[in-house]
Amino acid sequence: MDESEGIDVPIIKLRPLRERSVTKREYERIVASIKATGLIEPLVAFREGEDFVILDGVQRYRALLELGVEVVPCILGKEREAFTANRMVNRVSPVQENRMIEKSLEELDENTIASALGIAGISHRLKKTLLKQLHADVAAALDQGKITRTCAKELTHVKPARQQEILLQMEGYKDYSIAFARALILKTPPAQREMRGRKKDRWDKTAKRKSDLLKKLAEAEQKHDFYSRLYKQYTVDLLRLAIFARSLLTNLRIRAYLDQHHPTIVARFESVIADAKG
Repeated sequence: MDESEGIDVPIIKLRPLRERSVTKREYERIVASIKATGLIEPLVAFREGEDFVILDGVQRYRALLELGVEVVPCILGKEREAFTANRMVNRVSPVQENRMIEKSLEELDENTIASALGIAGISHRLKKTLLKQLHADVAAALDQGKITRTCAKELTHVKPARQQEILLQMEGYKDYSIAFARALILKTPPAQREMRGRKKDRWDKTAKRKSDLLKKLAEAEQKHDFYSRLYKQYTVDLLRLAIFARSLLTNLRIRAYLDQHHPTIVARFESVIADAKG
């Protein structure tokens, strides 16, 4: 039997292998999408006697039950192994979603698309001006989910070259928060700020706001220095421990004794060695 073999299965013969929780909003979107366009992605199931175990698609199965569907298209798998196809498929990023919606508008109206997505409208998803104001690297970070759309909007207050500098600092500090972005925007020289279409610089409102943002930036820098030193010390200690553990486990007599009397310690030492290699 080929792994990609398709079959229509009566819904009463399907049962989940494992439960997977999702948010109410995500579940409602699944229901709305099936109502608007039908089931696009078949379930993946494994045959067990007269029944079928659902390996992937439990939420779609729940939605189909709610909608009163009697027969479900499935793809049969060879092994009874739980997996999720979502691990093998990248989530749609904001930029990709924007392009998909624009392409869909060539054939469908806004109400149909919004219904399929389970939302009230799609006008807020089509912010072309935002992408045009972003540096390519910042747009890519938004696309990859590193920064939020709100954070990207904040970065439009500075010129693209400065956006790229701020993004590099955020990556260096591993801090993609809006508060950190705003603090870096505040430190931006006036010549690098983007004033087009803005009546005034929103970052010059009050001295207190400036002080608060600069304080957050200083705290972030201190945390970065602290954790950098901590990580360096941890790396050194881990290497020392790995060398010690390896010397014990490579000694045949000691290894035999530990295997017999302290197998958990052997497992811990092997884990330490593996972490050091990683």
